[in-house]
Amino acid sequence: MKKEKDYQFKLVEGQYTPLEAKKILLGLINSKINFHQLENFSNEIRFSENTAHSKIRIELLTDASENITDLLAYSLLNDMHFKIDGTIQISLVPAKKLKPIAQKI
Repeated sequence: MKKEKDYQFKLVEGQYTPLEAKKILLGLINSKINFHQLENFSNEIRFSENTAHSKIRIELLTDASENITDLLAYSLLNDMHFKIDGTIQISLVPAKKLKPIAQKI
C-alpha cells in the first residue's frame, strides 16, 4: 500500500433489501453513537469535562437514524430496495503534540 496522505476505501456497495439496509446502516450509526457515548462518559470520569463534540455528533447521528428509519418504512410500503455506495475517505495528518507540563532540569 502506498503511503500517500489520502485514501479511499469502498466499505459498502450494492443493492440491499430494507432489512439488509437496516442492519448495515443502523448498525454503523449505533456503533458510532456508542463510541461517542463512551468517549463522553470517559472524559467526564477522567477529566470532569463534557465533550461538546461527542454530544453534537450523537444528536446528528440520532437524527440520521430517524431519517433512515423513515426511509425503511417508505421502502417497505412501496416495495423498494436500497442502493448504497459507502466510500470512506481517510487522510493522514500530523498528530498534535502536547506541550510538556514541566520541563526537565
